[in-house]
Amino acid sequence: MTEPLTQTPSAPAREGGTRRTIPELWRRGAERSDSMPAYLVKKGDTWSEVSWSEASERVDALANGLLALGIRKGDTLAILGSTTLEWALFDYAAACVGAITAAIYANSSPKDCHYILEHSEAIGVLVEDDEQAAKLEGGPPLRHVLTFAGLVELAEQGRAFAAEHPQALPEAIAAIREDDVFTYIYTSGTTGSPKACMLSHLNYYAMVAVADDLHDFTVEGDLMLLFLPLAHNFGRLMHLSGPYIGFTIAFCPDPFEVGEALLAVRPTVFPSVPRVYEKIHTLVQTQFDAATGARRRLIDWSLGVGRRVSALKVAHQPIPSSLAAQHRLASRLVYSKVQARLGGRLRVGISGGAPLAKEVAEFFHALDILILEGYGLTECTSAATVNRFDDYRFGTVGPALPGTELRLGEDGELLIRGETVFKGYFKDPEATRAVLDDDGWLHSGDVAAIDADGFVTITDRKKDILITAGGKNVAPANLENLLKNSPYVSHVVVIGDRRPYVTALITLEDDARGLPDIDTRIQALVDEVNGELSRFEQIKRFRILPRDFSADEGEITPTLKLKRKVVQENFAAEIDDLYS
Repeated sequence: MTEPLTQTPSAPAREGGTRRTIPELWRRGAERSDSMPAYLVKKGDTWSEVSWSEASERVDALANGLLALGIRKGDTLAILGSTTLEWALFDYAAACVGAITAAIYANSSPKDCHYILEHSEAIGVLVEDDEQAAKLEGGPPLRHVLTFAGLVELAEQGRAFAAEHPQALPEAIAAIREDDVFTYIYTSGTTGSPKACMLSHLNYYAMVAVADDLHDFTVEGDLMLLFLPLAHNFGRLMHLSGPYIGFTIAFCPDPFEVGEALLAVRPTVFPSVPRVYEKIHTLVQTQFDAATGARRRLIDWSLGVGRRVSALKVAHQPIPSSLAAQHRLASRLVYSKVQARLGGRLRVGISGGAPLAKEVAEFFHALDILILEGYGLTECTSAATVNRFDDYRFGTVGPALPGTELRLGEDGELLIRGETVFKGYFKDPEATRAVLDDDGWLHSGDVAAIDADGFVTITDRKKDILITAGGKNVAPANLENLLKNSPYVSHVVVIGDRRPYVTALITLEDDARGLPDIDTRIQALVDEVNGELSRFEQIKRFRILPRDFSADEGEITPTLKLKRKVVQENFAAEIDDLYS
């Protein structure tokens, strides 16, 4: 292996001997002023505020309620539900008694729910409603089945318990060590059964605390719209960052209502998976393309101005006064209309969970909308790198986070070391040894490049590199991203491992399916992409599928990542035909 290529300064030492645990993290929020709300929750057509003091009282009551039920340190409690205030407060309450939470995606099948409940050895579960509770039928026996609606009663039990045992909760909190397991996060994965990543209190505290050195990334007083599933590390990190940093979180349980919520809440920070940004990009680009005459000339001029300003900002160069004046005019006439779709107050968008196409980030920045991409994985508690608010390069995932070391293996694999690296996979020491070496380096499974300034570019997954029958290595993600830049294309899966040539399965956006000449347009797109590739990389044949890939068919994970193996199994006949 090579020597470490990049290392940022270590994260600040703990303040005054503070134990870095989730209860301590929550205390920072609980002691905040009520001058701004902790949370916004939609009730009917209105958004209601929840103060820090109200949230703190509810967490204490729920934690005492769990103690009243006999739940103690080391017990596992699962949570099955959507991104809501109930989920978040119960998460803090469980942490305060030392229980381990096992998070389950709200759209998980009964089979997946049973697997997690059994594998995690859960003694109880919090479910959102009757629909989620029905998934428990036929699963492992549980001592406690709690519901969102039943949390009111649990809090009442807790208040009565606290009156009789006022020291029980403080003693439970005092017994929690930094190295204790806080949560099991099950990797959705693209193959095989999910693995339970054991993340400690210290892992998450250290992860959240890097915000101290990420100036203006998220700041006290921000308002974040959060729709990401809390069963995923990205969403969990955002939820846990709220009390530490001091921003307000507006919960949006239904991803299909994000557009409406953006207009109602008007967030200053919006974390999202790339797919949402890609959808907005496609919509805006389609409308721009439809413009004619003076309107089209105005759009083209505004985008030209925006791209020149963007290039200067990326290069940290001053913007000439004349260009700045043009930029202000373009903002008033064009940019502000697009910004209004995102609420009109967005300071920064955060993209993670999957690669964001460089062209999409550049397009938004030309419209004066900054989207910062980061990179990480569950095994390092969400993030290892991120572009900074004042230092970013599109097409990269930014430099290492404070306190994180990066190095490249001999084969280009990105290795990660730091306090955020997980404790291992629960009940799977063999899998743990496969990714975590004796020196504490986490093997990411991703191939990367690191430039002289420490900016990281992820080039592909090691296991996703195709080796054609002719012995040529092909990175499918590169080809797929090129094709996905088209407003007509929804998903692409490139095939070619041990095959004589490269092919592709392509799905279409809804608006494109009815176009009479769509086959011709896609062929032109493939020809254009092929023109930029080496001969062995070129897509020789492709098939437009009659439907998009679906989570219901097991082809997409809850975080919108494609499961290549499942796609290839479900469309085996179409693939065989491409090679007939």
